[in-house]
Amino acid sequence: MPAPLTLAPSAVPALTTPIISVKPVVLPAPERGADLQLRVSAPASGTDLPVLVFAHGFGQSMSSYDPLVDFWAGNGFVVIQPTFLDSQTLGITPADPRYPDIWRIRVRDVGRVLDELDHVVAAVPGLDARIDRDRIAVAGHSWGAQTVGMLLGARVLGADGQPGPDLTDARVKAGVLLANTGLGGDNLSAFAAENFSFMSPDFDGLATPTLVVAGDHDQSLLTTRGPDWFTDVYAHAPGAQSLLTVFGAEHSLGGIHGYNAKDTTDESPERVALIRQTAWAYLRSALGIDGTAWKQLKSDLEQAPDPIARIDTE
Repeated sequence: MPAPLTLAPSAVPALTTPIISVKPVVLPAPERGADLQLRVSAPASGTDLPVLVFAHGFGQSMSSYDPLVDFWAGNGFVVIQPTFLDSQTLGITPADPRYPDIWRIRVRDVGRVLDELDHVVAAVPGLDARIDRDRIAVAGHSWGAQTVGMLLGARVLGADGQPGPDLTDARVKAGVLLANTGLGGDNLSAFAAENFSFMSPDFDGLATPTLVVAGDHDQSLLTTRGPDWFTDVYAHAPGAQSLLTVFGAEHSLGGIHGYNAKDTTDESPERVALIRQTAWAYLRSALGIDGTAWKQLKSDLEQAPDPIARIDTE
């Protein structure tokens, strides 16, 4: 196995800051049928902290993705994780009348977090005075990527082939899409076409600066195509500035959703480390904080004799 890629000492802090993590932070949502529960993770010290709202994949929750969240929070980001209605922790089944609308509710949930950001960060004493409200980003994995992608400018095509509502949120300045599903139509398997109407994206309006992350072994039962399906957003969205292709990675991208997760099909601490570093470096650059780490990482990958990933940039 190739040696893990690490950034130059000047690019990534040698030691992460201790973090504070609080859950559940509860936002009342009577029309949702269940209040919105969140986890907030933040550095124990520091000011002018950027905010990152992270959307989990199908069945996960606010308690998932520690390998990513611990690193991001320990290196200067306030990470907010909603638990969506599809989470296994809530036990909602397809028989629930809300089920067909969960994809829309997910988007509204992220919007609610931004609407009530002051209340959310107040759950961590003193944090409200330490965040930078002008530097807000979103990230998501799988269904979570589809969710936050709509705030970045993606839309869903209706049965008539016309794009649905534009839900771009001007408060969001950058994004990271991990294993984001691709185009619909003939690209979908029969199962996906029948069960997931929202898997018909229009990426033409996704203009917010975005990093796309895809595994070159991510073969999905949702598509008639190969792993390149997960790169469609990079090919079609004007804001998708860069693509990180992770070699050998499947849908869990090495196990980003949990430490020692038993359902990881391609466990690789090296891949996870690279992905969290790359997302962190990209967001710091896209948010105008510091582009040094992003430039260094791209250079390191280009010069690595046996790289575990490739970055393409438009």
